[in-house]
Amino acid sequence: MDNNNQFTMEETPNYSIEERFAIIEACLFAAGYPLTYDKLGDVLGITAAECEDTVEKMAAVYNNDSALPRGVMLVRFPESCQLCTKEAFGDQIKIALGMKKGGNLSQSLLEVLAVIAYNQPTTRAFVDAVRGVDSSYAVGALCEKDLIEQCGRLDAPGRPSLYRTTTKFLRVFGISELSELPTIKLKNEGGEAVEIVPTVDPVTEQVEMEIE
Repeated sequence: MDNNNQFTMEETPNYSIEERFAIIEACLFAAGYPLTYDKLGDVLGITAAECEDTVEKMAAVYNNDSALPRGVMLVRFPESCQLCTKEAFGDQIKIALGMKKGGNLSQSLLEVLAVIAYNQPTTRAFVDAVRGVDSSYAVGALCEKDLIEQCGRLDAPGRPSLYRTTTKFLRVFGISELSELPTIKLKNEGGEAVEIVPTVDPVTEQVEMEIE
C-alpha cells in the first residue's frame, strides 16, 4: 500500500469554516506566491470549487477594514489566490526592508502594457501601430518582468507572436480579473466621446496555441 500524506475518504478532516480560513491564511503566508484552489482544496480535503467558495467568503471578511485594518489583502484570481501587501504601505515596506525607491514602470512600458491589456491577445505590430513607434524593447522588458507573455501565434503571414497579460499583472495592479480594469474615455477624430473597455480580441479564435 502506498504510504503518503494524502487523506483517505475516512481520514478526510471536517474543518470548520474558521479552521479553513486559518489554514488558507497560513499556507498563503508561507508560500508568498499564488496557490491554486486545487492545491488548497487538497490540503483542506475539499474540491477546488468548494475551496474557491471558501476563499471568496474569506476575502469578504479578510479585506473588510471596518473592524480591524490590515496591511495585507487577499487577492483572488481565476484559478488561484494570494496574500499581498497593500499599496498604501509601500513606502513603509521599502524603509523596513531597506529597499531603494524606484522600480516603477517607465511611460513607454506603461503605454505598451495598456495597449496589450485592453486589446489582448495582440501582436507587437499592433502595439507599434497604436503608439507610432517601435515597441520591441518595451515588449521584451515587460516579458522579463513577467507582466506579459507570449500566448500563441496569429494565423497570418509570418505568424507573428501574440501577447497577453499574466497573473502577475493582475497581482501587481491589485485586481482579480481584466474586467476590473477602468474604462478609458477618449474622443475620436470627429470629437465624439468613445469608451475603451478591456476585452478579448476576436482574433483569439484564429490563434494556434503552439508556443515555440
